[in-house]
Amino acid sequence: MKPIHLPDSVNYVAVFLTLECNLRCPSCINRFDLLVPESSRLSGEEWVEALNRIVCRADLPVTLQGGEPTLHPDFFRIVNGVDRATPMDLLTNLQFDLASFMGEVRPERLRRDAPYASIRVSYHPEVMGLETLVDRVLVLQRAGYSIGIWGVLHPAREGEMAAAREYCAARGVDFRTKEFLGEHNGTVHGTFRYRGACDRKGAEHVQCRTSELIIGPDGAVYRCHSDLYAGMAPVGNILDPGFRFEDRFRPCHRFGYCNPCDVKVKTDRFQSFGHTSVEILPPGACSLKRTE
Repeated sequence: MKPIHLPDSVNYVAVFLTLECNLRCPSCINRFDLLVPESSRLSGEEWVEALNRIVCRADLPVTLQGGEPTLHPDFFRIVNGVDRATPMDLLTNLQFDLASFMGEVRPERLRRDAPYASIRVSYHPEVMGLETLVDRVLVLQRAGYSIGIWGVLHPAREGEMAAAREYCAARGVDFRTKEFLGEHNGTVHGTFRYRGACDRKGAEHVQCRTSELIIGPDGAVYRCHSDLYAGMAPVGNILDPGFRFEDRFRPCHRFGYCNPCDVKVKTDRFQSFGHTSVEILPPGACSLKRTE
């Protein structure tokens, strides 16, 4: 199949190997609105073929995520089968067997020159203990893996996150936090570029352009995370020989039901703050007449 060349405007390549997860976190961003279980899943061989089509720059990795990406039965085949010239990151809850992981994946496969770790571990105090998690991270860190922990600044757990940061710093583990995105006590939390994007009070028709290549478990390519989790309106499939990334605005009729990941103001892959994954037209989209 023909290679897929990504324009410089692409900031992120999200590879959702699966939407399944072995944890049930109450504030999971995947469940902000509608989450449709995956109906099919690419095999390891198909993922390798698909990802080897993508021509990535050194500063633009493919990021394996989910769900929990290590639950894919061919996870090791995918990691080791993709061309080594393609940089790769991993988002994980680190609940897998460490010995098997270290036996199959060499540290340099998930390490690159970046201002943050290539293996980014999510810390969820509701379902895991900090001390055990840090011990597991240290096993990989001492073996040469690029790894760090990320926690979410949930309004009810800010104190725990501050304590976790201090605990990790004392042990030489990189610990960072992300803004909480979601609903808590009837209020939607997050710093969003477009007012009303996530209030779920009604839908508007807008034009939207993404800066991300988002690939679902079955290879379908989506405009945004909202479409991905709902399993709706794919714009193509990564295994389609004719697929190419189109850097253009597309019509959308679901503004107001956006996923916070798409419209939050955040850092880009260089850790420069002020980036938003999508651009929505017109700039005053929130003032358009709503259709209930």
